[in-house]
Amino acid sequence: MKEINLSNEIDKAANWFTNNQDLLIQYAVNIVSAILILIVGLVVAKLVNKAVKRVMSLRGIDATISDFLSAIIRYAIIAFTIIAVLGKLGVQTASVIAVIGAAGLAVGLALQGSLSNFAAGVLLVVFRPLRTGEYVNIGAVEGTVVQVQIFSTTLRTADDRIIVIPNGKIIADNIINTSREPNRRTQIMVGVAYNADIDEVKKVLGDVIKEDKRIQHEKGVTIRLHEMAPSSLNFIVRVWTTNGDAWNVYWDLMENFKRALDKHNINIPFPQMDVYLHQQNMALQAKIDE
Repeated sequence: MKEINLSNEIDKAANWFTNNQDLLIQYAVNIVSAILILIVGLVVAKLVNKAVKRVMSLRGIDATISDFLSAIIRYAIIAFTIIAVLGKLGVQTASVIAVIGAAGLAVGLALQGSLSNFAAGVLLVVFRPLRTGEYVNIGAVEGTVVQVQIFSTTLRTADDRIIVIPNGKIIADNIINTSREPNRRTQIMVGVAYNADIDEVKKVLGDVIKEDKRIQHEKGVTIRLHEMAPSSLNFIVRVWTTNGDAWNVYWDLMENFKRALDKHNINIPFPQMDVYLHQQNMALQAKIDE
């Protein structure tokens, strides 16, 4: 009895496949076509992404703009590819687009921070306060700009750490770009003892500066008494250098200033505390202890 039922089921299945052969072939073709469309769309998105970057690079367009625009183009191609795949599978794309629009509105309301980061990314690309390869200070962090992405910006610190900052925070904070200009003014504060001669100190510091060929002397050098602090006379030194030499000039001047001041017996004060012991107070304390 079971064999008869099994045979009937096989016959029914065979008849169904026979009657719906054209429909099954159509579905199979649509599925294969959808898979091919998806593969081709992903490949095209990747190739277009690279091509846009290459063209913009050849035309001298900043890497910040090329990375940002190529990413947007890539995601747009992927989105159209997914819609085409759904249409090939028989899904009504008009209703899908309406659903995506409604879902996009709901997601947009829920992800207002992400949308603000996207808008901030657009502003960063348009106004370009920072570019790839530049050294910037943003709030409490600083580093070299690695990439400006759609929602965030990546920095690499001097000790080779990666910092990812949301674009919204960058726009809302102060941006100090130390790489945009070719030259930079270096400022050093030098403190000496009160008994030091002002003219002699200025001459000693000036002689050290004259020996450094990296300093742009034509732009002027400033050596002035800046402050009469509680325990020292503080002289301010300002010199101009190229951006690349700024830190090395700063460190070399600090070391050479110290050597020159020691050579001329000009003391550099350091924090100290004077303690006075009064005999009367010590005798009173001895009686209390007894």
